[in-house]
Amino acid sequence: MKVSRNTILRGISLIAVIAISVWIYSIKDQAAQLAKYGYPGIFFIAMLSSATVFLPAPGVAIVFAMGSIFNPWLVALFAGSGAAVGEMVGYLAGYSGQGIVENTIIFTRVEPWVRRYGVFAIFFFSAIPNPFFDIAGVAAGLLKIPALQFFIACWLGELVKMFAFAYAGSISISWLQQFIR
Repeated sequence: MKVSRNTILRGISLIAVIAISVWIYSIKDQAAQLAKYGYPGIFFIAMLSSATVFLPAPGVAIVFAMGSIFNPWLVALFAGSGAAVGEMVGYLAGYSGQGIVENTIIFTRVEPWVRRYGVFAIFFFSAIPNPFFDIAGVAAGLLKIPALQFFIACWLGELVKMFAFAYAGSISISWLQQFIR
């Protein structure tokens, strides 16, 4: 029986996604310490928290906190860029063609949106805080949306979301200081 090159690449992609997710989940407590490295630390925290497929990570909470310390525009730029890079893991999970989530209720609700609206759905799902973006990334990979198009739509959506969190963090400190006085 001959195994195609595509099948091998898909299998490697699936194994890589699982390994990356397990590794990142195992180091999530140490990831928060990257914030002391400023903007590059914010990039890596966002990348690591977004690279976990279906496992919760504290990325936006750290962006909120860093928005109160650093320039919220730059926090959003670094966090959004890191998050978009990390979201490529979910895309690869879908591209591998393995039916990780294909039979779930949420996938059957998200996939038609991605199929119909493509990168606009990716932008929308990445711009709002929701736990289902991984499903949209998997759907984009399964539907073979070009990786660069997925990345750009995801990056723009992540910029919007991360700016909202960073800005909220920046104004919350001054708001809290008013009540402490």
